[in-house]
Amino acid sequence: MLIPRSVVGILSVSMMVLGTGVVSAQEYPSKPIRIVTTAPGGGGEFTSRVIAEGISGPLGQPVIVDNRATGLVASDFVAKAPPDGYTLTVAGGAFWIFPLLQKAPYDVVRDFSPISLLVREVNVVVVVPSLPVNSIKELIALAKKKPGALNYASTGVGGTDNLAAELFKSMASVNIVHVPYKGTAPGIAGLLGGEVQMAITDSGNVAAHVKSGKLRALAVTAAEPSALVPGLPTVAASGLPGYEMVGMTSFFAPAKTPVAIIKRLNQEIVRVLNLPNVKERFFNIGVEVVGSSPEQLAATVDTEIAKDSKIIRDAGIKVD
Repeated sequence: MLIPRSVVGILSVSMMVLGTGVVSAQEYPSKPIRIVTTAPGGGGEFTSRVIAEGISGPLGQPVIVDNRATGLVASDFVAKAPPDGYTLTVAGGAFWIFPLLQKAPYDVVRDFSPISLLVREVNVVVVVPSLPVNSIKELIALAKKKPGALNYASTGVGGTDNLAAELFKSMASVNIVHVPYKGTAPGIAGLLGGEVQMAITDSGNVAAHVKSGKLRALAVTAAEPSALVPGLPTVAASGLPGYEMVGMTSFFAPAKTPVAIIKRLNQEIVRVLNLPNVKERFFNIGVEVVGSSPEQLAATVDTEIAKDSKIIRDAGIKVD
């Protein structure tokens, strides 16, 4: 099990040794930087390319996006890279969830230096229109009235949507059956086809279907309402106090990367995230810009690891 780190001591080195010379942060970067991320076409790649475009000019070096087959492969590669600020990674929640479910080749706490939170997904609870509910309170009441009669779709066992739904079930004390699909598209197809009655998913995955009336959105899973889905209340405010579950994408370097380099990267990344056109680009794909200090990201990761560990343990989630 991963043991949460204290924020103190996460980043402890201010100078680095390359070959026989000591290189200061003022000399960084002196060669191209590589952002290692997931396969082409996903949110990780989009985020990586937006950040790469924004920081390349100010840093005075090309920033290359290096796609790998999976997030696991990308994370393992970066964990083993030299801690010199030239090999970085953009990672989502699976980055720390995977090691909670099965043996991983890296340790999130031991092997990485946090740089910044990047963006946050806005997830929504959606149901099929034939389900006679219009709020979270009504959904909970129906699930309690008919235990085991409702099904929810997920992208697979151990996915963030699986954990979000299991937390919902636990807090609401209801029995809703998990139906795992092999990815987002099959899960949405299952919803539209009536194979399942509900899901907790990224708003961007279902926005068009909600607009057309093929699905009904009940609430967002964040602590506050979102401009991405105007008019929707939060789950917490509409029937399940205290509920919060969001997906995040963040930026990391190998452990022991010099603190001065981490700070330089953080400054440039946060600057890019605050640009109006960048905020608009992310808004248009259904995510919200966050940005943070390295210490805030470290604390967030610790909190998420503890929270997700409990969900997995309480729900008995296992990956075969």
